[in-house]
Amino acid sequence: MAEPLWTCDDLLAATAGRLDGVAFAAAGVSIDTRTLEPGDLFVALAGERDGHEFAAAALARGAAGVLATRPVGGPAVLVDDTLKALEALGGAARRRAAGARRGAVTGSVGKTSVTQAIRAGLVRAGHAHASVKSYNNHIGVPLTLARMPRDTLRAVFEIGMNHADEITPLVRMVEPHAVAITTVAQAHIENFADGEAGVARAKAEIFAGLAPGGRAVLNADNRWFEFLAGAAKAHRAEVLAFGSGDACAAQLLNFRLEAGGARVEARLRGVPISFALRQTGSHWGLMSLAALLMMEELGVASDDALAALAAFEPLEGRGAERQVEIAGGPFALIDESYNANPASVAAALRTLGLKPARRRIAVLTDMLELGEDSPAYHAGLAAEIEAAKVDLVFCAGPMMKSLFEALPPTRQGGYAESAAALAPLLTRAVEPGDVVMVKGSRDSHAKALFEALSGLASRSGEAA
Repeated sequence: MAEPLWTCDDLLAATAGRLDGVAFAAAGVSIDTRTLEPGDLFVALAGERDGHEFAAAALARGAAGVLATRPVGGPAVLVDDTLKALEALGGAARRRAAGARRGAVTGSVGKTSVTQAIRAGLVRAGHAHASVKSYNNHIGVPLTLARMPRDTLRAVFEIGMNHADEITPLVRMVEPHAVAITTVAQAHIENFADGEAGVARAKAEIFAGLAPGGRAVLNADNRWFEFLAGAAKAHRAEVLAFGSGDACAAQLLNFRLEAGGARVEARLRGVPISFALRQTGSHWGLMSLAALLMMEELGVASDDALAALAAFEPLEGRGAERQVEIAGGPFALIDESYNANPASVAAALRTLGLKPARRRIAVLTDMLELGEDSPAYHAGLAAEIEAAKVDLVFCAGPMMKSLFEALPPTRQGGYAESAAALAPLLTRAVEPGDVVMVKGSRDSHAKALFEALSGLASRSGEAA
């Protein structure tokens, strides 16, 4: 029988709670009854809805017990504050797996994909643990820690932020041995009085939690590199750079598309390497090098690291590609619908520009949290569209109107105030042989446009 993740004694000791009802052991930790597995500890967090309202449902679905502030009609560990108790549980998990090498990743673009690519390498190297999805905030990070088994050898955590002073407490929970900042760009800048400089300072908070002797993996091609490197050294971290320069620990020499993905040619600590990727995003030349350096720091052998990258598929909403069969033949559909900022949209457009196609079509919805300069940021994408030789652009949302009006009429595919209103214009326009890329912020409903295009498969009576 498998050892439980948390015995009742462990839970009581970690949280300073008291047992209500019969003793229990938990195989996992959950905060959501929709994804709860039998045997999980259900943590009743406060939020838009009080998690205690779902405790009975959690027990009915097979929860072993509940972490709660009051009796819930079943086995429970009672505490004063369930979020603080979850944080304490995460800290206890880190301490009991003290021998594990831990990494943390942040950045304005690519942090989820890079985290999951690193995870793929850690899994090849032994007992590994990692963030799932984008569990990178004040709940996701302690939850991921609390789920970490005691026999973990290596772990990687994604850490995000919308405001200053959010990363510091999270990285101090993790105490990583190595951290990576993928890049700093115009994301969440409406929350910073000095714009991108504020974002850079907030990202640099990740150095505050580094374990003694820690390493910082930084993007030398990013204009904030010197600032970040200085901040890392102030925390006595050794800086490992990835980028195109000769002085980089991981130097990108070439990135080119090939059948089934792309090929990266680079130098890793001065040694030439060449490896395949299933990713086709142009930014993956640099991101793969960040992942390689992080895997190296976490003790993954080079062969395992390269094999992991070669097998790592694009994530849903972050570059996953499919063929959609319609009458007359297929078109290619690229799903970049998870989120968007000027840097990530520019990267997606550059990737679209590399694709051979009858027509290249960009479908863009509003980028959010860009502050008073948002119209200018949107209009500024016109230069990237020109450079990528995009044939048609479809735009949805009040901010994207600025971009649509900045385009020449020959590139104006269609505009609507909302994604729902744009969908019929878009689906009528797509033809066999096109490559269509959908990109936008989640709250501007880019995903709905991706789903509308996916649904075109029914025209031919075939599955996509």
